Amino acid sequence: MSQTTLLLIETHGAVGHLVLNRPEALNSLNLEMVRAMQQQLNAWAEDDAIKAVVLRANGDRAFCAGGDIRSLYDSYFADDGMYVDFFKEEYALDEFIHQYPKPFIALMHGYVLGGGMGLVQGASVRIVSEKARLGMPEVAIGYFPDVGGSYFLPRLPHNFGYWMGVTGQHINAADSLAVELADEFMSAANFPAFCDALAAADWEQGTAEEVVSQVVSDFAEIFPEDVQESVHAVAIKKHFSHSTLHEVVASLEAETEQKEWAQNTLNLMRTRSPLAMAVTLSLLRHGANLTLNQCFALELHLDKQWFSQGNIVEGVRALIVDKDKNPQWQPATIEAVTDEQVAAFFSGFNPQ
Repeated sequence: MSQTTLLLIETHGAVGHLVLNRPEALNSLNLEMVRAMQQQLNAWAEDDAIKAVVLRANGDRAFCAGGDIRSLYDSYFADDGMYVDFFKEEYALDEFIHQYPKPFIALMHGYVLGGGMGLVQGASVRIVSEKARLGMPEVAIGYFPDVGGSYFLPRLPHNFGYWMGVTGQHINAADSLAVELADEFMSAANFPAFCDALAAADWEQGTAEEVVSQVVSDFAEIFPEDVQESVHAVAIKKHFSHSTLHEVVASLEAETEQKEWAQNTLNLMRTRSPLAMAVTLSLLRHGANLTLNQCFALELHLDKQWFSQGNIVEGVRALIVDKDKNPQWQPATIEAVTDEQVAAFFSGFNPQ
Protein backbone atom coordinates (compact mmCIF):
# COMPACT_ATOMS: atom_id res chain seq x y z
CA MET A 1 0.00 0.00 0.00
CA SER A 2 1.20 3.46 -0.88
CA GLN A 3 -0.41 6.84 -0.55
CA THR A 4 -0.25 10.46 -1.44
CA THR A 5 -2.04 13.11 0.56
CA LEU A 6 -5.01 13.41 -1.78
CA LEU A 7 -5.18 10.00 -3.45
CA LEU A 8 -4.82 6.65 -1.71
CA ILE A 9 -3.46 3.82 -3.84
CA GLU A 10 -4.19 0.33 -2.51
CA THR A 11 -4.21 -3.27 -3.68
CA HIS A 12 -6.61 -5.82 -2.24
CA GLY A 13 -5.86 -9.23 -3.68
CA ALA A 14 -5.80 -8.81 -7.45
CA VAL A 15 -7.80 -5.58 -7.34
CA GLY A 16 -6.32 -2.10 -7.44
CA HIS A 17 -8.13 0.63 -5.52
CA LEU A 18 -7.93 4.36 -6.16
CA VAL A 19 -9.44 6.26 -3.24
CA LEU A 20 -10.15 9.98 -3.54
CA ASN A 21 -9.02 11.39 -0.19
CA ARG A 22 -9.95 15.03 0.00
CA PRO A 23 -13.27 14.81 1.87
CA GLU A 24 -13.04 18.28 3.40
CA ALA A 25 -13.14 19.68 -0.15
CA LEU A 26 -15.81 17.20 -1.29
CA ASN A 27 -13.01 15.28 -3.05
CA SER A 28 -12.72 17.97 -5.72
CA LEU A 29 -10.01 17.22 -8.26
CA ASN A 30 -6.78 19.12 -8.75
CA LEU A 31 -3.94 18.52 -11.16
CA GLU A 32 -1.92 16.50 -8.64
CA MET A 33 -4.79 14.04 -8.21
CA VAL A 34 -5.40 13.74 -11.95
CA ARG A 35 -1.73 13.00 -12.59
CA ALA A 36 -1.52 10.46 -9.75
CA MET A 37 -4.57 8.59 -11.08
CA GLN A 38 -3.25 8.59 -14.64
CA GLN A 39 0.16 7.28 -13.55
CA GLN A 40 -1.31 4.49 -11.43
CA LEU A 41 -3.88 3.41 -14.02
CA ASN A 42 -1.10 3.24 -16.63
CA ALA A 43 0.90 0.98 -14.32
CA TRP A 44 -2.03 -1.30 -13.49
CA ALA A 45 -3.00 -1.62 -17.16
CA GLU A 46 0.38 -3.27 -17.75
CA ASP A 47 0.40 -5.34 -14.55
CA ASP A 48 -0.89 -8.89 -15.09
CA ALA A 49 -1.34 -9.32 -11.34
CA ILE A 50 -4.07 -6.67 -11.28
CA LYS A 51 -7.33 -8.01 -12.67
CA ALA A 52 -9.69 -5.10 -11.98
CA VAL A 53 -9.75 -1.56 -10.60
CA VAL A 54 -12.12 0.06 -8.09
CA LEU A 55 -12.55 3.83 -7.82
CA ARG A 56 -14.09 5.03 -4.57
CA ALA A 57 -13.83 7.96 -2.17
CA ASN A 58 -13.46 8.76 1.51
CA GLY A 59 -16.07 10.86 3.29
CA ASP A 60 -19.83 10.64 3.55
CA ARG A 61 -20.81 13.79 1.64
CA ALA A 62 -19.26 13.39 -1.79
CA PHE A 63 -17.65 10.90 -4.12
CA CYS A 64 -16.35 13.89 -6.08
CA ALA A 65 -18.05 17.27 -6.42
CA GLY A 66 -16.03 18.24 -9.51
CA GLY A 67 -12.81 20.03 -10.32
CA ASP A 68 -11.13 22.42 -7.93
CA ILE A 69 -12.56 25.39 -9.77
CA ARG A 70 -11.08 27.98 -7.42
CA SER A 71 -7.56 26.86 -8.31
CA LEU A 72 -8.40 27.18 -12.01
CA TYR A 73 -9.78 30.68 -11.43
CA ASP A 74 -6.57 31.66 -9.64
CA SER A 75 -4.46 30.11 -12.41
CA TYR A 76 -6.28 32.14 -15.05
CA PHE A 77 -5.54 35.41 -13.25
CA ALA A 78 -1.95 34.34 -12.58
CA ASP A 79 -1.62 33.60 -16.32
CA ASP A 80 0.46 30.51 -15.52
CA GLY A 81 -1.31 28.16 -17.94
CA MET A 82 -2.12 25.55 -15.29
CA TYR A 83 -5.86 25.74 -15.88
CA VAL A 84 -5.42 24.71 -19.53
CA ASP A 85 -3.06 21.87 -18.52
CA PHE A 86 -5.68 20.72 -16.00
CA PHE A 87 -8.40 20.42 -18.63
CA LYS A 88 -6.09 18.65 -21.11
CA GLU A 89 -4.91 16.09 -18.55
CA GLU A 90 -8.30 15.63 -16.89
CA TYR A 91 -9.93 14.90 -20.24
CA ALA A 92 -7.13 12.50 -21.20
CA LEU A 93 -7.68 10.63 -17.91
CA ASP A 94 -11.45 10.47 -18.46
CA GLU A 95 -11.02 9.19 -22.00
CA PHE A 96 -8.52 6.59 -20.79
CA ILE A 97 -11.08 5.29 -18.28
CA HIS A 98 -13.65 4.89 -21.08
CA GLN A 99 -11.14 2.68 -22.89
CA TYR A 100 -9.53 0.97 -19.90
CA PRO A 101 -8.45 -2.59 -20.74
CA LYS A 102 -9.57 -4.09 -17.41
CA PRO A 103 -12.87 -4.01 -15.50
CA PHE A 104 -13.22 -0.59 -13.89
CA ILE A 105 -15.75 -0.29 -11.06
CA ALA A 106 -16.96 3.06 -9.71
CA LEU A 107 -18.56 3.12 -6.23
CA MET A 108 -20.55 6.33 -5.92
CA HIS A 109 -21.77 7.73 -2.61
CA GLY A 110 -22.83 11.34 -2.07
CA TYR A 111 -22.32 14.04 -4.66
CA VAL A 112 -21.01 12.96 -8.07
CA LEU A 113 -20.81 16.22 -9.98
CA GLY A 114 -18.93 17.59 -12.96
CA GLY A 115 -15.41 16.17 -12.84
CA GLY A 116 -16.72 13.31 -10.70
CA MET A 117 -19.06 12.35 -13.53
CA GLY A 118 -16.10 12.42 -15.90
CA LEU A 119 -14.37 9.78 -13.78
CA VAL A 120 -17.35 7.42 -13.47
CA GLN A 121 -19.17 7.56 -16.79
CA GLY A 122 -16.40 5.63 -18.54
CA ALA A 123 -16.42 2.90 -15.87
CA SER A 124 -17.48 -0.58 -16.95
CA VAL A 125 -19.59 -0.94 -13.78
CA ARG A 126 -21.21 2.18 -12.29
CA ILE A 127 -22.64 1.51 -8.82
CA VAL A 128 -24.68 4.08 -6.88
CA SER A 129 -25.58 4.13 -3.20
CA GLU A 130 -28.72 5.45 -1.53
CA LYS A 131 -27.07 8.87 -1.04
CA ALA A 132 -25.71 9.28 -4.56
CA ARG A 133 -26.54 12.58 -6.25
CA LEU A 134 -25.42 12.83 -9.87
CA GLY A 135 -25.29 15.99 -11.91
CA MET A 136 -23.56 18.33 -14.32
CA PRO A 137 -24.22 21.69 -12.61
CA GLU A 138 -21.72 23.78 -14.57
CA VAL A 139 -24.20 26.36 -15.88
CA ALA A 140 -24.71 27.52 -12.27
CA ILE A 141 -21.17 28.93 -12.31
CA GLY A 142 -21.30 30.16 -15.89
CA TYR A 143 -19.58 27.13 -17.40
CA PHE A 144 -20.68 24.22 -19.62
CA PRO A 145 -20.74 20.43 -19.09
CA ASP A 146 -17.30 19.06 -19.97
CA VAL A 147 -15.35 15.89 -18.97
CA GLY A 148 -17.09 14.03 -21.79
CA GLY A 149 -20.53 15.38 -20.93
CA SER A 150 -20.95 16.41 -24.56
CA TYR A 151 -20.74 12.68 -25.35
CA PHE A 152 -22.71 10.95 -22.59
CA LEU A 153 -25.45 13.52 -21.93
CA PRO A 154 -26.99 13.64 -25.43
CA ARG A 155 -27.03 9.83 -25.51
CA LEU A 156 -29.35 9.49 -22.51
CA PRO A 157 -32.99 8.54 -23.21
CA HIS A 158 -35.85 11.08 -23.38
CA ASN A 159 -33.51 14.07 -23.96
CA PHE A 160 -32.76 13.75 -20.25
CA GLY A 161 -29.14 14.73 -20.72
CA TYR A 162 -30.13 17.96 -22.46
CA TRP A 163 -32.35 18.82 -19.49
CA MET A 164 -29.57 17.97 -17.02
CA GLY A 165 -26.95 19.98 -18.89
CA VAL A 166 -29.06 23.07 -19.60
CA THR A 167 -30.66 23.32 -16.14
CA GLY A 168 -27.71 22.00 -14.08
CA GLN A 169 -30.13 19.93 -12.00
CA HIS A 170 -28.90 17.02 -9.81
CA ILE A 171 -30.66 13.65 -9.72
CA ASN A 172 -30.86 10.92 -7.09
CA ALA A 173 -29.83 7.26 -7.30
CA ALA A 174 -33.21 6.07 -8.55
CA ASP A 175 -33.26 8.60 -11.38
CA SER A 176 -29.64 7.91 -12.31
CA LEU A 177 -30.50 4.23 -12.76
CA ALA A 178 -33.69 5.04 -14.66
CA VAL A 179 -31.87 7.21 -17.22
CA GLU A 180 -28.81 4.95 -17.60
CA LEU A 181 -26.22 7.06 -15.78
CA ALA A 182 -25.65 4.12 -13.41
CA ASP A 183 -25.80 0.34 -13.76
CA GLU A 184 -26.41 -1.08 -10.28
CA PHE A 185 -27.62 -0.07 -6.83
CA MET A 186 -25.84 -1.06 -3.61
CA SER A 187 -26.22 0.28 -0.09
CA ALA A 188 -23.08 2.12 1.00
CA ALA A 189 -22.93 -0.09 4.11
CA ASN A 190 -22.25 -3.02 1.78
CA PHE A 191 -19.38 -1.39 -0.12
CA PRO A 192 -16.70 -2.85 2.23
CA ALA A 193 -18.09 -6.40 1.96
CA PHE A 194 -18.29 -6.04 -1.82
CA CYS A 195 -14.65 -4.95 -1.96
CA ASP A 196 -13.69 -7.88 0.30
CA ALA A 197 -15.50 -10.28 -2.02
CA LEU A 198 -13.66 -8.87 -5.02
CA ALA A 199 -10.37 -9.28 -3.18
CA ALA A 200 -11.22 -12.92 -2.37
CA ALA A 201 -12.50 -13.78 -5.86
CA ASP A 202 -11.05 -16.71 -7.80
CA TRP A 203 -9.85 -15.09 -10.99
CA GLU A 204 -9.24 -18.49 -12.58
CA GLN A 205 -12.98 -19.14 -12.81
CA GLY A 206 -13.43 -17.10 -15.96
CA THR A 207 -12.46 -13.84 -17.60
CA ALA A 208 -11.95 -10.84 -15.36
CA GLU A 209 -15.20 -9.40 -16.71
CA GLU A 210 -17.08 -12.59 -15.82
CA VAL A 211 -15.65 -12.71 -12.29
CA VAL A 212 -16.50 -9.06 -11.66
CA SER A 213 -19.99 -9.54 -13.08
CA GLN A 214 -20.63 -12.44 -10.70
CA VAL A 215 -19.46 -10.55 -7.61
CA VAL A 216 -21.49 -7.51 -8.62
CA SER A 217 -24.61 -9.63 -9.08
CA ASP A 218 -24.07 -11.16 -5.63
CA PHE A 219 -24.21 -7.71 -4.02
CA ALA A 220 -26.50 -5.71 -6.31
CA GLU A 221 -29.79 -4.74 -4.70
CA ILE A 222 -33.24 -3.97 -6.05
CA PHE A 223 -33.34 -0.53 -7.63
CA PRO A 224 -34.89 2.15 -5.41
CA GLU A 225 -38.26 3.45 -6.58
CA ASP A 226 -38.05 7.05 -5.37
CA VAL A 227 -37.62 8.62 -8.81
CA GLN A 228 -38.15 12.38 -8.66
CA GLU A 229 -37.21 13.74 -12.07
CA SER A 230 -37.59 10.91 -14.57
CA VAL A 231 -41.35 10.96 -13.92
CA HIS A 232 -41.25 14.07 -16.13
CA ALA A 233 -39.61 12.17 -18.99
CA VAL A 234 -42.39 12.90 -21.49
CA ALA A 235 -42.28 16.64 -20.80
CA ILE A 236 -38.46 16.68 -20.79
CA LYS A 237 -38.35 14.88 -24.13
CA LYS A 238 -40.82 17.37 -25.59
CA HIS A 239 -39.33 20.63 -24.36
CA PHE A 240 -35.65 19.79 -24.63
CA SER A 241 -35.88 18.52 -28.19
CA HIS A 242 -35.41 22.05 -29.52
CA SER A 243 -32.21 23.34 -31.09
CA THR A 244 -31.93 26.72 -29.39
CA LEU A 245 -32.39 27.99 -25.86
CA HIS A 246 -35.04 30.48 -27.02
CA GLU A 247 -37.11 27.60 -28.45
CA VAL A 248 -36.75 25.60 -25.23
CA VAL A 249 -37.96 28.55 -23.17
CA ALA A 250 -40.91 29.23 -25.49
CA SER A 251 -41.89 25.58 -25.32
CA LEU A 252 -41.76 25.55 -21.52
CA GLU A 253 -43.78 28.75 -21.35
CA ALA A 254 -46.48 27.16 -23.50
CA GLU A 255 -46.76 24.02 -21.36
CA THR A 256 -50.28 23.50 -19.99
CA GLU A 257 -50.46 19.95 -18.62
CA GLN A 258 -47.38 20.17 -16.36
CA LYS A 259 -47.49 23.90 -15.85
CA GLU A 260 -46.02 23.93 -12.33
CA TRP A 261 -43.07 21.74 -13.35
CA ALA A 262 -42.46 23.89 -16.42
CA GLN A 263 -42.58 27.08 -14.36
CA ASN A 264 -40.18 25.66 -11.76
CA THR A 265 -37.82 24.67 -14.57
CA LEU A 266 -37.96 28.17 -16.03
CA ASN A 267 -37.40 29.75 -12.61
CA LEU A 268 -34.28 27.62 -12.15
CA MET A 269 -33.02 28.47 -15.62
CA ARG A 270 -33.43 32.19 -14.89
CA THR A 271 -30.76 31.84 -12.19
CA ARG A 272 -28.22 30.25 -14.54
CA SER A 273 -25.84 31.91 -16.97
CA PRO A 274 -27.86 32.52 -20.16
CA LEU A 275 -24.75 32.28 -22.33
CA ALA A 276 -23.61 29.06 -20.65
CA MET A 277 -27.03 27.46 -21.14
CA ALA A 278 -27.18 28.44 -24.80
CA VAL A 279 -23.66 27.18 -25.47
CA THR A 280 -24.40 24.00 -23.52
CA LEU A 281 -27.42 23.19 -25.68
CA SER A 282 -25.37 23.74 -28.83
CA LEU A 283 -22.48 21.71 -27.40
CA LEU A 284 -24.75 18.74 -26.71
CA ARG A 285 -26.30 18.97 -30.16
CA HIS A 286 -22.81 18.85 -31.66
CA GLY A 287 -21.73 16.05 -29.34
CA ALA A 288 -24.63 13.82 -30.33
CA ASN A 289 -22.93 13.33 -33.71
CA LEU A 290 -19.28 13.19 -32.61
CA THR A 291 -17.05 10.39 -31.35
CA LEU A 292 -15.87 10.40 -27.74
CA ASN A 293 -12.45 11.69 -28.76
CA GLN A 294 -14.00 14.45 -30.86
CA CYS A 295 -16.23 15.47 -27.93
CA PHE A 296 -13.23 15.94 -25.66
CA ALA A 297 -11.51 17.94 -28.41
CA LEU A 298 -14.55 20.20 -28.79
CA GLU A 299 -14.77 20.77 -25.02
CA LEU A 300 -11.09 21.77 -24.98
CA HIS A 301 -11.73 24.10 -27.92
CA LEU A 302 -14.37 25.86 -25.81
CA ASP A 303 -12.19 25.87 -22.68
CA LYS A 304 -9.48 27.85 -24.44
CA GLN A 305 -11.99 30.66 -25.06
CA TRP A 306 -14.28 30.42 -22.08
CA PHE A 307 -12.26 32.04 -19.31
CA SER A 308 -11.80 35.22 -21.34
CA GLN A 309 -15.09 35.24 -23.28
CA GLY A 310 -17.53 33.14 -21.26
CA ASN A 311 -19.15 33.62 -17.86
CA ILE A 312 -17.10 31.32 -15.63
CA VAL A 313 -14.90 34.04 -14.10
CA GLU A 314 -17.95 35.99 -12.96
CA GLY A 315 -19.68 32.83 -11.76
CA VAL A 316 -16.74 31.70 -9.65
CA ARG A 317 -16.32 35.22 -8.29
CA ALA A 318 -19.94 35.46 -7.18
CA LEU A 319 -20.40 31.93 -5.84
CA ILE A 320 -16.96 30.89 -4.57
CA VAL A 321 -14.66 33.93 -4.16
CA ASP A 322 -16.77 36.86 -2.98
CA LYS A 323 -19.76 34.61 -2.19
CA ASP A 324 -22.28 37.37 -2.81
CA LYS A 325 -24.33 34.85 -4.84
CA ASN A 326 -25.26 37.62 -7.26
CA PRO A 327 -23.49 36.93 -10.54
CA GLN A 328 -23.79 39.63 -13.17
CA TRP A 329 -24.13 37.45 -16.24
CA GLN A 330 -23.28 38.82 -19.67
CA PRO A 331 -25.63 38.80 -21.51
CA ALA A 332 -27.92 39.33 -18.53
CA THR A 333 -30.98 37.53 -19.90
CA ILE A 334 -31.81 34.51 -22.00
CA GLU A 335 -33.55 36.77 -24.49
CA ALA A 336 -30.39 38.81 -25.01
CA VAL A 337 -28.26 35.83 -26.13
CA THR A 338 -27.89 35.72 -29.91
CA ASP A 339 -27.34 32.75 -32.19
CA GLU A 340 -24.22 34.51 -33.50
CA GLN A 341 -22.69 34.72 -30.00
CA VAL A 342 -23.20 31.00 -29.51
CA ALA A 343 -21.93 30.01 -32.95
CA ALA A 344 -18.74 32.04 -32.49
CA PHE A 345 -17.50 29.67 -29.78
CA PHE A 346 -17.68 26.73 -32.20
CA SER A 347 -16.02 28.58 -35.08
CA GLY A 348 -12.76 27.03 -36.17
CA PHE A 349 -13.42 23.61 -34.63
CA ASN A 350 -12.61 20.88 -37.11
CA PRO A 351 -13.28 17.33 -35.81
CA GLN A 352 -10.49 15.03 -36.90
